[in-house]
Amino acid sequence: MSVPAELSDRARARGLNALLVYTFLMVSGFAMLMPLVTVHFVSNAGLAAAAVGGALALRQVTQQGLALAGGMLADRFGVRPMICLGVLLRAAGFASLAFAREPVGLCAAMALAALGGALFEAPYQAAIAALTTEQTRPRYYALSNWVSGIASTAGPLIGVALLRFDFQAVCLAAAGCFALNCVIALLLLPPLRAEAPQPAARRLGLVARDRPFLLLTLLMMGYWFVAVQINISFPLLAERLGGNQDSVGIMFALSAALTVLLQYHLLRWAERWLASRQILVLGVTILALGVGAVALAGSFGALLACVAAFSLGAILVRPTLQNLIASMADRQALGTFLGFSSLSLALGGAAGNVAGGWLFESAGAARLPQLPWLLFCAVGLATAFGLARLVPAREAA
Repeated sequence: MSVPAELSDRARARGLNALLVYTFLMVSGFAMLMPLVTVHFVSNAGLAAAAVGGALALRQVTQQGLALAGGMLADRFGVRPMICLGVLLRAAGFASLAFAREPVGLCAAMALAALGGALFEAPYQAAIAALTTEQTRPRYYALSNWVSGIASTAGPLIGVALLRFDFQAVCLAAAGCFALNCVIALLLLPPLRAEAPQPAARRLGLVARDRPFLLLTLLMMGYWFVAVQINISFPLLAERLGGNQDSVGIMFALSAALTVLLQYHLLRWAERWLASRQILVLGVTILALGVGAVALAGSFGALLACVAAFSLGAILVRPTLQNLIASMADRQALGTFLGFSSLSLALGGAAGNVAGGWLFESAGAARLPQLPWLLFCAVGLATAFGLARLVPAREAA
């Protein structure tokens, strides 16, 4: 992935600033809708939590599973066309979710939204990696995640406010955010594509021969298995302990507020003392302990304390992981590498969504409500141990 030679520093900066606006709309559109999907379809539409978890898993595995194809298409045809096509499909999927009533309609809407995400996610990440340098990339990822935190704060609050009209209003507003991102990509992003696109087999071969990259992708499946519980198990427990759907918005607002306040400065402080791999291990460990502590939470306030610990871990993990992946990726096949890395979220996240909904219901029926959270904690700690022992440090990262 290359930046056109004639592109000025000012145009590069304009592209990066446009990506920050894009990030805000992307995250706020997602955050205002997705946390409410579980609560709406379980509590209002009467679907089983396991069925809704299955639909969420379908979206997860479709989006991240096909992200490799999106990255390869970006290497071949350029970033901007794939982003535009992807966000329009996501907008259509979210709009159709407004009219879903049965599991089939829910799954169809999720699949359409997921296809859009598969097409825009890797090109979006490739654009950031191409427009930044090794020196500016860590701070840009920290800034981007800070913007994501603001969007994550605003998104659920907007979603809950629109929910007072109806669920359709939430869906259509979220779809509008992604439609607007198409305009931003068309007007403000520079043309980015591989200088001399390699054959698909060669690009895949570069990935297959990079053992450290493959190992990191494999281990991060465990992280995503635990991390996706914020969208399935946590909202269900928050509504149960808080007594109403507003509790879900409060929980997400707390998580996002911590990101806004601490994301940039906490990560910069950690980078002064720790290498990227150490920050990653520390973040996964804190997140795992936070989710394990939910087993002891008997009130909504205690749950919020666990969410705070969970969020601190995520604050350390996400920008560090993004920078590590971008630094390890081969520049000849940037989109392909970034797309392949999404398989960890596809497989780990899908398993986490299915297991989260099923375990929450089954453990409650068996009067073992602590079991899911202890299991999630064990998976997270095992992932941290594997990262500490098996993933080699790279000086460039």
